[in-house]
Amino acid sequence: MLTPAHRDEAARHLLAARRARQPAPRLPEAYRPTEVEDALAIQQRVQEVLGIATGGWKCSLPTRERPVACAAIFAPAIVRSSPCPAIVQAEAVRIEPEIAFVLGRDLPPRAAPYSDAELSSAIAETRLVLEILGSRYADPAEVAFPELLADHISNQGLFVGPVLGDGLSRPLERFPIEIDGPAGALHRRDGRHPDGHPLRPFLWLANFLAMRADLGGLEAGQIVTTGSYAGALEVPLATPLSVAFGDLGEISVELIAATER
Repeated sequence: MLTPAHRDEAARHLLAARRARQPAPRLPEAYRPTEVEDALAIQQRVQEVLGIATGGWKCSLPTRERPVACAAIFAPAIVRSSPCPAIVQAEAVRIEPEIAFVLGRDLPPRAAPYSDAELSSAIAETRLVLEILGSRYADPAEVAFPELLADHISNQGLFVGPVLGDGLSRPLERFPIEIDGPAGALHRRDGRHPDGHPLRPFLWLANFLAMRADLGGLEAGQIVTTGSYAGALEVPLATPLSVAFGDLGEISVELIAATER
């Protein structure tokens, strides 16, 4: 385990990269997390120093390699209208087409786990979304998972698309993903949810947070995104895009380079 001082140093390293809007080298070995608890504490410290509220979460089901896979999404990074700003180092940005759930009521920490029925009934909306990726590491492929977790699993933000009516009764396991620009097709993928169905990681996250009073539970209005149907896809900036989720609906968006610092 890292000491509180080492966790703070790790957070400052990631904060410097965020503030400069430039990826940095991986964390120095002296304060590099190797355990989940250190990584989660660094996540929290970054957010605490920034003084930014949680607007949502990203999550996926635990695996042996990723025993806890969740990260807060900062409220100002959740965008609901186009154009959508993104911090980029080139003329392209990486996105992930996902299904997300908006909470209609609080799910505070408690001793007993929530039932699947309780959690499903807390969902007010099902939404088509695009996660916007952006690592604070210059070479994210070289870092171990706890380092990735400390950096909010490369989340930069979330673009929220239309409501999917009767979302929980629709077939959400798989559908084609088609991304088009003005000149035609950019990507075609046989979309499949990485955890089989987006409700599964949502149920896991809600009860994981319910057992962790330090993380605060889920709150009404927050949005939970649940994993990409097509991996990370590179798309151009300043280009009108149409992202079709099979026959469920589509997102229309233009991603532009963020200018404010």
